[in-house]
Amino acid sequence: MVLSFTHPIIMGVLWATILVSIATSMSTAEQSPLEFEAKAVLESGWWSGYHNISQRCEWHGISCNPAGSITKIDLSDRRLGGKIPPGIGYLSALEYLGLSNCDLSGELPPPLCNLEALFALFLSQNRLIGSIPSYIGNLEALESLDLSQNRLNGSIPSQIAMLYRLSYLNLTFNQLSGYVPNLYATKLLIVDNSNDCYTIYPDPFQGNKGLSPCMNSSVTNNAKNNKSPPYIEICLPIAIFSTFSILGCLFFSRFKANNKPVGGRPTKNGDICSIWNYDGKIAYEDIIAATEDFDFRYCIGVGGYGSVYRAQLPCGKVVALKKLHRLEAENPAFDKSFRNEIKFLTEIRHRNIVKLHGFCLHRRSMFLIYEYMEKGSLFYNLRDEVEAVEMDWTKRIEIIKGMAHALCYLHHDCTPPIVHRDISSNNVLLNSSFQVFVADFGTARMLDLDSSNHTILVGTRGYIAPELAYTMNVNEKCDVYSFGVVTLETLMGKHPEEVLSQLSSPSSLVSMKLIDVLDNRLPVLTSQLVAQNLVQVATLAFACLNQQPKLRPTMKEVCKEFLCRQTSLKVPLRMISLFQLMNNEMHIRESSETCRV
Repeated sequence: MVLSFTHPIIMGVLWATILVSIATSMSTAEQSPLEFEAKAVLESGWWSGYHNISQRCEWHGISCNPAGSITKIDLSDRRLGGKIPPGIGYLSALEYLGLSNCDLSGELPPPLCNLEALFALFLSQNRLIGSIPSYIGNLEALESLDLSQNRLNGSIPSQIAMLYRLSYLNLTFNQLSGYVPNLYATKLLIVDNSNDCYTIYPDPFQGNKGLSPCMNSSVTNNAKNNKSPPYIEICLPIAIFSTFSILGCLFFSRFKANNKPVGGRPTKNGDICSIWNYDGKIAYEDIIAATEDFDFRYCIGVGGYGSVYRAQLPCGKVVALKKLHRLEAENPAFDKSFRNEIKFLTEIRHRNIVKLHGFCLHRRSMFLIYEYMEKGSLFYNLRDEVEAVEMDWTKRIEIIKGMAHALCYLHHDCTPPIVHRDISSNNVLLNSSFQVFVADFGTARMLDLDSSNHTILVGTRGYIAPELAYTMNVNEKCDVYSFGVVTLETLMGKHPEEVLSQLSSPSSLVSMKLIDVLDNRLPVLTSQLVAQNLVQVATLAFACLNQQPKLRPTMKEVCKEFLCRQTSLKVPLRMISLFQLMNNEMHIRESSETCRV
């Protein structure tokens, strides 16, 4: 049977379709773009405690422009879990998305391709899977892309070469395979070129065993033919950099070499720049020249606030620079943390606390100058297969002891005592010899022993003491708990979230053996002394994780235990349970007389 266009059934279907369309349009029209944005982020579940969607610009981790549209989301180090909500892809004004180290899983959602204003995307240190989608090429404003330390596989899409503004790329330590696409159209620094191969510095593809170093194709050759000769692209920046370095040495040689901080000197804008000079030749202009005005090519990481850069100064010294982003510099909270870090690090000195070489409070650039740590964070080293194996049990025990000594100094040797408040594996740095340094004092707080020390909740999720969930009374025992978490993480090679979840019901730890939770990437223990040290460290870690703050040891007591001679284990290591460690049943030292005080 053939139905005509005027048949009642056809007409009914048409009218129904029209009515549904009108109803949908009316529903959408009733919802303003700003309300749509608020509901999109509310559906993520990350801000589920907020019911007034009109106040989304006051939610933690969100920044808005004057019109009220969301321009920045930064929830790094929050361990949110779950997948990246597709609703984020509908925030048309979003410029910065930071979700590093959030324990996210799943694939990159397709709606992300709608973020046409996005210039920075940081999704490192998660558990993302699947391939890098080809729609990445739609993000034309993208300048920084960090997908490192995930589980991404497949080939790198050729569309990534369409991101001509891209100056920072990090795809390290994934499971990518195939050829590296031609990236000559981007602003990534190409430092070597021979026929069809090139190298980008720093190497954004390290740790992907299935990747081939270059793509041999006509596309690559054509791209190269349309560019300036490689030696011009390489040599010109080097020549400019060298010129600036020489001029810096000539113009600023009037500064005398000393190891004391130069007094804060006002600039023409009334800002302050104070630097500990190595040889009398370091100045603000040297920092700008060494980093090419903080180009992303020199960026080695993104922290809780600001980015970290590597810079080699004219004198040859390599330093790390923490610089506030433009949006963060305008945020009073970040500005306060920045100045707080300067305050503490200019007043404290300890062999296991990162050294501050100088700072700059400039209207255009605010940055800190630190001692450079070649190995990076403890978090990174524990998750890198090569570095984790190199960091053997002896090194790990020394790292734990170094952390303890640093915290003991802050709590007991400083007047008034200092509480760090954000001890995590990301804020513990290692130099080339695996010597440990506690860093990031942006949230540190001096203790007023005559007050209750109430404050807002800060720190990294997964390391915060449980009592802070119902009280804001901060004391040194909060750091002690965080130290316990990092200690277990160092022994296990990963965050001990499974063990921590069992502390409220200790009986569940009876069946969990210490040998089974230790990092299995290291060889089986053969040394009796190392086994004794591991039992001692693990026992102290569980003491620090006591749910009752008053029952946790002080860091001075922890350090004293490290000086005590230990007895031989009365049972084999494989028989020791976490329950025994938690209840201190191992009797890790003979008597108080064996302590070398």
